[in-house]
Amino acid sequence: MDAMHAVVVTQSLPATDPHCFVDRDLPIPEPGPLDLLVEVEAVSVNPIDVKIRKGAGTPDRPLVLGFDCAGIVRAVGSQVTGFAVGDAVWHAGDRTRPGSYAQFTLIDHRVAAHRPTSLAPADAAALPLTSLTAWEALVDHIGLGGDDAFLMIGGAGGVGSMAVQLARTLTTGPVVATASRKESASWCRGMGATATIDHTSDLRPQVDALRVDGFRGVLSAYTAGREAELSGIMKPFGRLVMIDGTDCFDMMAFKPKSLSAVSESMFTRTQFGTDDVAEQGRILAEVARLVDEGRVRTTASHRLTGLTAATVIEATQLVESGRMVGKVVIEV
Repeated sequence: MDAMHAVVVTQSLPATDPHCFVDRDLPIPEPGPLDLLVEVEAVSVNPIDVKIRKGAGTPDRPLVLGFDCAGIVRAVGSQVTGFAVGDAVWHAGDRTRPGSYAQFTLIDHRVAAHRPTSLAPADAAALPLTSLTAWEALVDHIGLGGDDAFLMIGGAGGVGSMAVQLARTLTTGPVVATASRKESASWCRGMGATATIDHTSDLRPQVDALRVDGFRGVLSAYTAGREAELSGIMKPFGRLVMIDGTDCFDMMAFKPKSLSAVSESMFTRTQFGTDDVAEQGRILAEVARLVDEGRVRTTASHRLTGLTAATVIEATQLVESGRMVGKVVIEV
């Protein structure tokens, strides 16, 4: 077999268009020295897929999206260590390479890990990208620990669901999540949030009612225009991590408390080939351990079957609805 099935983008179209994604046969990729060739068992759909598709225009060659992947190693490169053909693995992809909406995908073995033995492929596929994003925010940027108080703004999304769970493993302090609907608030509490508040209302009185004396760390999916509000509920020298991005930010609101603000992208290490790129493989291995110990659970909330253009479109429409809790996954 020298060809594989893939779901590709040939032009940027709305998710309501039946040609938004199309089915194609493509050559099976050959692994480089550091690569794993992974047969894809399950994937999940992330907002980054939506963003890239919308900005793709008319690509020169069919564009294979998809980042999260749970699969089986079918070939290894000459310099690969720690993996063998037949291993069950997971990874969060690499923006510089074709993705996981395909029968086979390549990944640098340093950013992959053996996946949790306690999860089915689809349940595992929900976690890698959001786990890495949340871990880097909480550990690398915030340094959450001890009895630090933590706030997740947008707690029912994929990243929020993982951040709440991981925060509970890092701190004994309050782990608060924001949610704007009864359904999403219930989901956040199910993920382990010690309390929930509504991010569509003023945060300060809600935080005061919880008797939280300022947050050491805040991870935010809804940041724009909230600088003064966030400053009012953060501890001096606290740290804000943004995953939504904003074209302007009022640092003067953060100056009195010497607060820090930083953006987080889990693709940075692979996109820029940082010296510590293998840290992502180590993080995924640690998350797999936490899952198998029962301390972290899957965030899959919608499950579809069959990696076809039709199912990818259906999953994409769910993500674009803005009302998702957890993650949508597709089992091949």
